[in-house]
Order: sequence, then C-alpha cells, then structure tokens
Amino acid sequence: MDGLENVTLVAVPIRSAADPPTGNRPVPTEMVDAEHGAGAGRRECEIGERMAGEDGHRRDSVPARRPNSAVDRRYRTAVTSVEPPEHVRATFGLREVTPVPLNDWDGGWRCGDVVLSPVADHARAAWSAKVRETLKVDGLRLARPVRATDGRYVVSGWRADTYLEGSPEPRHDEVVSISLRLHQATSRLERPRFLVQPPVAPWVDVDIFVAADRAAWESVPLRSLRAGGAVLPTSPDGQRSMELIGQLATLRKPVHTPAQLVHGDLFGTVLFAGQYTPGLTDITPYWRPAGWAAGVIVVDALSWGGADDGLVDRWADLPEWPQMLLRAVMFRLAVHALHPRSTPEALPGLARTADMVRFLL
Repeated sequence: MDGLENVTLVAVPIRSAADPPTGNRPVPTEMVDAEHGAGAGRRECEIGERMAGEDGHRRDSVPARRPNSAVDRRYRTAVTSVEPPEHVRATFGLREVTPVPLNDWDGGWRCGDVVLSPVADHARAAWSAKVRETLKVDGLRLARPVRATDGRYVVSGWRADTYLEGSPEPRHDEVVSISLRLHQATSRLERPRFLVQPPVAPWVDVDIFVAADRAAWESVPLRSLRAGGAVLPTSPDGQRSMELIGQLATLRKPVHTPAQLVHGDLFGTVLFAGQYTPGLTDITPYWRPAGWAAGVIVVDALSWGGADDGLVDRWADLPEWPQMLLRAVMFRLAVHALHPRSTPEALPGLARTADMVRFLL
C-alpha cells in the first residue's frame, strides 16, 4: 500500500521573539518501511549506562518529561532523575550553582540560566543540539544547547541547554500554528541516519516510539514489533488498543504529502509565558509529513488536553488532514499498547478521539 509503513534547556527570562541573552553565561557557538520510514537509531547506551560524548540526549523516553497534568495521566509515575554529579556541573561551567529540580524539563535540573537533563539516546541528542544551535523560526524561541568547556554536548549522560521561562498551556491552536512554522524551517533538513534504523532488542523507550510510529504507516501494523522481538501487550487496555489499531488500519489510504524532518511531540515541549514569545525546549525527530506532526498535537489535545472538538475542523485545510489524524491516533494507540508505564485511565480519551477520526473518513 503506497505511503504506508509501520525530552531540557540554558538561558534567561523571555524578553522578545529573539533568543534572549543568558545572563553571565555566553551563548554557545555551535524509522523505515516504505517511502515514509521513521526508524530510530540505536542508543549508544541505556539510561544509567550512558557514555560521555558530543552526541547525546534521550527525549522520547516517557519518564523524564510530560510537562502537564493532562499528559501525566498517560503514564505511571517514573523515577525522578538524580541530581547531576558535581563533575558534570563543573564541566559545563556550573561549579558554583546549586541544582534545582524541574518538573517540566525531561527530568532536568535548573542551574541558574542553564538546565542539565539526563540523556539516553546519543544520536538524537546530538542531532537536536546541532539543529537547535542555529535554527531560526519566526515567532518562536528555541532552547540553545550549551557546550561543555571541552566542546561536548553531552558529559557522562547529561546535556545542557539554555533555560526558558514558561510552561505548557492548553493553547492548542497556537501550538498547531507553531508546528506549521517550525516545519517550514525544518523542511530543509536532511534525514538523519538514525531515522532509518528499526527498533532492536533489548528495547528501551525510544524503540517503543519508533515501533509505534511505524505501526501507523506499515502495511501490517506492528510488524516492526514482532520483528524486533518485543512482547505483545497482555493488559486489557493494551489489547483493546491493539484491536483499535487493527480496525483503524483498514481505513488508511495512500498519502502523497512528502515526508520531512518533523518534531513529533510538540504538545508538551512548547512553553508559554504570558505575553512573551513561545519557547521550544527540544525537537523529537521523525521523518513524516508536516501534517502528521500537527495531527499528533490535535490527538494529544483532544485525548488528554481538554481541547474542544472544533479543534479538528479548524485545521481541516491541512493537506490530507483526515489521513494524518488517522495515523496520529494509531501512533498514540500503539504507544499506549506498548509502553510499560501506560495507564488504563489514558485509553478512554484516545478511544474517543479515534471515534472522532473515524467520522472524518
């Protein structure tokens, strides 16, 4: 079937649309099946076994991030990251700063104008840091990476970024609008090599998101799951999610919108601070059409964010919108089925959204 196949920052208060200065800190200088593959690179090491290196960062790992209560209901509480070691703080030039834990920053710790966050997937972290270092998006502040004194992005499994004021808010239409502007900018980016690699056992969080993404596009949903050696869900809500995925898969039609580099988790990484320009803490890379990324925002907002049903219709002019929403809800259902910290309470919202999407097809 054509077109089918299968989270940190360093800075200061928000002042304008431009990236704000960072106080006394200097601003640093620096899966696949069919045509829209979305693979995920192998992590260099797992959480708790991280290697120091320039490339680094985890992101899609659920435990460390989930900035608002609506999203928190999707997953059971995970272990909070430990305080960044003294030698890590020293290497990032933060020797005299006392870390303060942050709830909304990938398990990060604020150190003055800098946030140190734990890293699990080096390839994605390196990519995100390098892109955010220079990317310009109209009407959006990006957390810029802060390099260590020796130039590395990651030290002993920790990354550093400029701190941005703000928190996630239920301003869903604004987040979709931000998504469109962001993806105009990222449309020029090349596909990272790690996005053509399949999940490989033993799985960690990033593999779950890779397999879930592929489930929405591959001709046989969750084929990557079986090929990767993962165990099928046994919980009632997990099995129900699998049933819904199978039903929704029959409604897919070929899509023709080209794939590009997109951020697949904007719902919880956009920060708002009053009248100031919104900020973006990270970029979670996927190789999909831009409309799919907007669809994920809408699915998240409808399922767990309290969005009104009209949100779907307000963005109906986006290319192949019903099919993008269909694949977005299949993606989230697959994450729910596969993730060990998924909660039964999260499924009703997803199931309701899935029913809404059915009526569009």
